[in-house]
Amino acid sequence: MANNTSRFATSKGLSVSYQIPHKESSFSRLTIVALLFVSFIGGLLSAGAQTPGIAERPYQGWSSFSQQTISSNFLTQANMTAQSDALAASGLQPHGFNYINMDSGWQGSFDANGRPIPNTSTFPDIAALVAHIHSNGQKAGIYWIPGVEYPAVVANSPILGTPYHIQDILAVPYTAGNAFGGPGTSPYHYKIDFTKPGAQEYINSVVDLFASWGIDAIKLDGVTPGSYSYNLSIDNRADVKAWAKAIAQSGRPIWFTISWALDKDYLSTWQQYANARRIEGDIDCEGNCSTITNWAMTSWRFYDMVGWQNDAGPSTGWNDLDSLEVMNNTTSGLSYEERQSATTLWAMANAPMYLGGDLTTLDDFGKQLLSNDEVIAVDQSGRPAKQAIGSDTPVWFTDLGDGSYYVAIFNLNALPLQIAVPWSSLGFARATHVRDLWNHIELGSYDHGFSTTILGHGVRLLKVDAEGDVQPVESQSYEAEAATLNGSAVIATCSACSGGEKVGGLGLGSNNNVTFNNIIVRRSGVYQMQIDSMTQGPRSLIYQVNGGPLNTLNVGGGSFFFPSSTTVSVALHAGTNSILFGSPTSYPPDMDRIVISGSGFGAPPLPHATTYEAENATLAGTVTPPYCEYCSGAGEAGNIGGGSGNTVTFQNVNVVTAGTYLMEIDYLTSGPRSFFVSVNGAANTELDLNGSSFSLPASTVIPVQLRAGTNTIQFGNDDGYAPALDRIAIAPVVASSDLTGAIAAKTGGDGLRIWKISLNNLGTGRGTGVQINMFSVTQSTGEGSCHPRILAKLPIMAKDVSAGAHVDVDVPLDFSRCSANARFNVGIVFSANNGAEVGNFVDSNEKR
Repeated sequence: MANNTSRFATSKGLSVSYQIPHKESSFSRLTIVALLFVSFIGGLLSAGAQTPGIAERPYQGWSSFSQQTISSNFLTQANMTAQSDALAASGLQPHGFNYINMDSGWQGSFDANGRPIPNTSTFPDIAALVAHIHSNGQKAGIYWIPGVEYPAVVANSPILGTPYHIQDILAVPYTAGNAFGGPGTSPYHYKIDFTKPGAQEYINSVVDLFASWGIDAIKLDGVTPGSYSYNLSIDNRADVKAWAKAIAQSGRPIWFTISWALDKDYLSTWQQYANARRIEGDIDCEGNCSTITNWAMTSWRFYDMVGWQNDAGPSTGWNDLDSLEVMNNTTSGLSYEERQSATTLWAMANAPMYLGGDLTTLDDFGKQLLSNDEVIAVDQSGRPAKQAIGSDTPVWFTDLGDGSYYVAIFNLNALPLQIAVPWSSLGFARATHVRDLWNHIELGSYDHGFSTTILGHGVRLLKVDAEGDVQPVESQSYEAEAATLNGSAVIATCSACSGGEKVGGLGLGSNNNVTFNNIIVRRSGVYQMQIDSMTQGPRSLIYQVNGGPLNTLNVGGGSFFFPSSTTVSVALHAGTNSILFGSPTSYPPDMDRIVISGSGFGAPPLPHATTYEAENATLAGTVTPPYCEYCSGAGEAGNIGGGSGNTVTFQNVNVVTAGTYLMEIDYLTSGPRSFFVSVNGAANTELDLNGSSFSLPASTVIPVQLRAGTNTIQFGNDDGYAPALDRIAIAPVVASSDLTGAIAAKTGGDGLRIWKISLNNLGTGRGTGVQINMFSVTQSTGEGSCHPRILAKLPIMAKDVSAGAHVDVDVPLDFSRCSANARFNVGIVFSANNGAEVGNFVDSNEKR
């Protein structure tokens, strides 16, 4: 669970015009930095996950909370029984999924000793429920929170087996006992003082009660420091220790997870006493979108993981990414590609894999994902992955210690991209053997690296047998505190930082930045830039190389005092270079340093997609750049449309050659709204969009015609309100030598047309799971302005295609609003073999 408080924080302690709650300043805690660092290092030396024997690998199972967010009366004994039976019937248990976890809402009152007991109207016999779960070969989990709730405090119940009562163990004056408690003398959730006799015994009695029911897992929620509450007077570290001690004395092996968005500054405690810790907030929309989750919520786990990637393992506990929402394509809110990518990230992170949603709605693709034992083996390897390459096409890898590696290549953009990974960036010279784990296909050997086209929001997951050493490359570290500080940028002490200092106070103004002016390389080319930064929750760095275009680096993390590293490719010229970091419209993370490495060749190539943030474009009329927590760049352009002058204009969209490109548009709306898009001053193209959230961006992709050099793209709506705009991304059209497509025929009346799309397999292997992933038709010329509707739900599934054969797919389109002489830009993306083969068809002058 989580509250609704925004995570937007200012490291400068300034009030923000966005008028949203913000966390404590990172600089206001500088007095405890040294103590934290010593505690952190000491904890690492002595840490050991609680309850050995059950937590050497992350657990797998199911949790009720996600379904509770869309079905308020879901948490009942009858439904938990049904979910247990559904898991038993699903076929997933032989693949390790065996936990049934009840989240918040099972409790109804307190017993004579102040211990929580079930609501008898919804859970008439919890011991019988647990027995049923056990009879299905499963384990039962339960939820609780630190502190003591108000009814038990008022009752002042005696603590079992002691002469003490509840009020004897409370902190005085009364204060909130966890992140859910409110301020004041009656905070409802009362803090326990564990220096008082009877306090540990009370927690022992609660755990003993759970154990008597047969409970196998406990989730302790609202734990601070963390849970977006950084009031150190609440501090639940003593609670976590007490619960761990209680579990140990109970004599029952019980998995122990603490939640949520834990503060990494106190990692030594989390590692020592818990089996897992939630490193972020809830993945669930909780009413903020129409489904359980969506890609915006899920994709931020890619950024969060970077700050925690070195801190998990069999002896230190696991990084918990929250529930894995991959049950189906409807209530989950994720597409096929997104479900596969999420499952891959959880596996690479060695995160607990507990499903969300209703297990009775598990579809065939979900079963395929979750029963792939080669992917499950990645999750259970006990070797969490590290990120080698960051930004929007991140590469994660796991060194298995025997000459083999797991390698996951992701595409966080909505449009398909070609991505190349040099093996040298992973620490070895060549691959003697590469296997596709999602498709169980042997791919052969690759001498220098791996290149692939990946669907929007898609992934490739490989197992690589490697050989050959990589020669060390030249590198140079540049400290942020030694760079040129401008505006409000300021140096602060940071014991864990390189050089012992960092730079904060960046952003929220184009002049509040740090510039590295003396980056010297011997030859022009592409280099790798490691960026060490610190944040709690989502933030974004905007950086600019040699005065060129603005680049976005979205980051996450759990600490303003322990830096994490992300590596991106940058083009530098021979001699002296400058790189500026800041954010004109939002707060970036604090910065420790950058490290430039390489020789100008052999580094991962620059991304094929170029991103342009809407909040940093030219905003006219009523358009404003408000904060947006889950948007790229941590900002958006809002209040677009409703008049001819209320526009967003991207004035420097640069491409090398003229032609057709794909444009991703990340937008926010709740209900139908329309953009009118003009490229280089041409007539507007209407783009009808729909969505369910003004705070979580969605994506669409359309083909656009661009000229060589600089282009201008404008978004507006003269008559009605447009969606808010997060960003656009421009990328070349990708092609496949094996999978091609064409429009074979068009039939029907003037309004309703049926286009027959022919998909051809020119390769030597069978194409399985063939589908049309994207189908975009936008008006390019002709009278009026219209946006034809695709009358089929994407993806459109087709039959498997044998080598040398083709399959035809009929796609209905509604052109009823379009003039007879209209012509259209068409973009079609199709794929086979779980996205391992990707093809594209584009045309700029199609008739209806």
